[in-house]
Amino acid sequence: MARLLAPLLLALLWLLSRLPLPLLAPLGRGLGRLMWALAGRRRAVALRNLELCLPELAESRRREIARQHFALIGRSVFEYGLAWYASRERLKRLIRVEGDVALAERTGKPVMWLVPHFVALDIAAVAVQLFQSRPVVSVYMPASNPVWEAVIRRKRLRFGGGSRLFSRFESARALMRSVREGYCFFNLPDMDFGERDAAFVPFFGVSAATLLAPSRLARALDMTVQPVVAEVLPGGRGWRVRFLDPLPGFPSDDAVADTQRMNQFIEHEVRRMPEQYLWVHKRFKTRPKGEPSLY
Repeated sequence: MARLLAPLLLALLWLLSRLPLPLLAPLGRGLGRLMWALAGRRRAVALRNLELCLPELAESRRREIARQHFALIGRSVFEYGLAWYASRERLKRLIRVEGDVALAERTGKPVMWLVPHFVALDIAAVAVQLFQSRPVVSVYMPASNPVWEAVIRRKRLRFGGGSRLFSRFESARALMRSVREGYCFFNLPDMDFGERDAAFVPFFGVSAATLLAPSRLARALDMTVQPVVAEVLPGGRGWRVRFLDPLPGFPSDDAVADTQRMNQFIEHEVRRMPEQYLWVHKRFKTRPKGEPSLY
């Protein structure tokens, strides 16, 4: 069945990619409203995350943020077609890049981009391929469906010029070798992958299993660590991708302290645009021993 549906879905994404973004965006928001109505489990996860992270807000405000978040998820689903099929020239017109995008080209050190999980994450991946010349390496979670797995790998690398993707289940040696060869590391640091190679550090005041790898890898390879944040612009105007100043003093010789600083940076960005953070992920799924589930 998957082999039959995949060509149809890809054809739909291709057709959607031909639409002007001001028309495509409201269609995507409509899909998001349908997802809000039907995806009860993910809706509950989003609301629980918002309750844990932003308890100072009224329940009605948190619920509105969650509704907006689902609308943006729906928009991002439809906009995969743009990321996968739109021309280089069209994407450059739609993506507004701000900050020091050329840092990786100037520095003599390896560069790690820290890219939190905002809705426009895939646009950030396009931007680092379109607006600077260094090859990119990243780690991703493979799709369970082999058809989609092949499609995702091909489409995510279409502007890459030799860029590489490694499964998170592969050894880190290949990733480290790529960095030493001159690749920039597009790092997604803020998901719960369990206790392995992680520490429980606060995220909005709640203990969250957070990977220590960004600090440890940056220290081992003497990397410059530059945050990159992608943002959906209103009114179907496209996206903003901000290349921020490198984190000062990161990494240090204290990986846990570095990881806490990283989470504080992400908190700051979430408060800027709370509706755009990936609230449907169970960020607090892994608990310290003896603690009950938060979900």
